[in-house]
Amino acid sequence: MERFRRFVKLVAIGLVVAALIEQLRRDPDDRTWEGAVAGIVPYDFRAPTFERARSRWWNTEDERLFVPQVFGVGWTVNLARLARLVRLV
Repeated sequence: MERFRRFVKLVAIGLVVAALIEQLRRDPDDRTWEGAVAGIVPYDFRAPTFERARSRWWNTEDERLFVPQVFGVGWTVNLARLARLVRLV
């Protein structure tokens, strides 16, 4: 189990580094601090806002269960979609 944890940590660190390198290679005026590593894993290093957090964690209009993180690399759960899937709302 320890090997698996170490592997997951290394992958996470690698994704963060890849996202930062992707942004730092751009011209400073072209840096958005959001995107996707290899076009697959989303990242967003902009300062979190309440509106963005709400749109990711509870978005009744988004059909996706997994949406990009409010801050960082990877995905988070759209709780509104989860609630609909388990018929709570």
